[in-house]
Amino acid sequence: MWWKIIKSLITLFIIAAVSGWGAWYYTVKRLEQPINLSTARLLTIQAGQSAGKVLADLHGQGIIQDPRFFKVYLKVAPEQANFKAGTYELLPQMSGLALLSLLHSGKEKLFAIQLVEGLRWQDWQRQLAEHPQLVRDAASQQTIEQLAADLPGQTLEGWLLPDTYYFPEATPMQTIVIHAYDKMREFIDANWPLRSLELAFDTPYEALILASIIEKETGLASERPRIAAVFNNRLRLNMRLQTDPTVIYGLGDAFDGDIKRKDLRAPNPYNTYLNKGLPPTPIAMPSKLAILAALNPDSSDELYFVAKGDGSHVFSQDLEQHNQAVRQYQLKK
Repeated sequence: MWWKIIKSLITLFIIAAVSGWGAWYYTVKRLEQPINLSTARLLTIQAGQSAGKVLADLHGQGIIQDPRFFKVYLKVAPEQANFKAGTYELLPQMSGLALLSLLHSGKEKLFAIQLVEGLRWQDWQRQLAEHPQLVRDAASQQTIEQLAADLPGQTLEGWLLPDTYYFPEATPMQTIVIHAYDKMREFIDANWPLRSLELAFDTPYEALILASIIEKETGLASERPRIAAVFNNRLRLNMRLQTDPTVIYGLGDAFDGDIKRKDLRAPNPYNTYLNKGLPPTPIAMPSKLAILAALNPDSSDELYFVAKGDGSHVFSQDLEQHNQAVRQYQLKK
């Protein structure tokens, strides 16, 4: 009799095990099927939102067909039910298992902003403020203003490294600004000790100022060290830099796109046709290449250059050569 009872229990156990394995196999096979999406979609999980609530919302949107299979899976693998708050990108053909793995991983969708060399801080500030995934509030603005106040020149001009920056949704604007500033400081600190011993300036900030002018004057990357040499030579000889981009920067919104003779005579701290030495601040955000050129200019005696109209320049050692180049390429005589 006892043997019959034991055989019955064993049989029931086997049936239950087979049934359980079959149910689990069927659950996994269902979750291996693609979710119901034809195009990519963003999903935002709020802090404290339960896995059950997220699954119910996805079901309500028609993205998953039957949340019961997801719930069964999460009961067997409860660690997967710890969904991380954030914004995620759901993709067509993503399986239910991949969906659960993504929400548990915390790998949020990253957005990008490309901050381009040669633009001014006010251009970057506008671009940052208009990015829909960045948050600009009073606290963020105050932090940015305080950072600028603590810098030479009391401006962020020239202090942020041009690059493409990636970030999750709802990132404070100050986060990008501080990151770009830290990257610039890191780059400057690493390369300042490697500078040429023949520079006509003494501080990293002056290197940024000169690099910003080089950035605005250079159409070809290969010419940056040569243009840097011209400016370094003029500084060493106490000659005025006489560079149009500084005048344009000084004019600000008054510049109408066409620099005139009267602009070159207008007194302001950035007019290098009137003032000797470097302007008081950078005039744009310089690239790494422009900074390296400012720190290690070519060795030359050239004091002038004139644009040829194709992005390149003609370089001259004396005024007579320069005037000839101006007549040929600027005045077309």
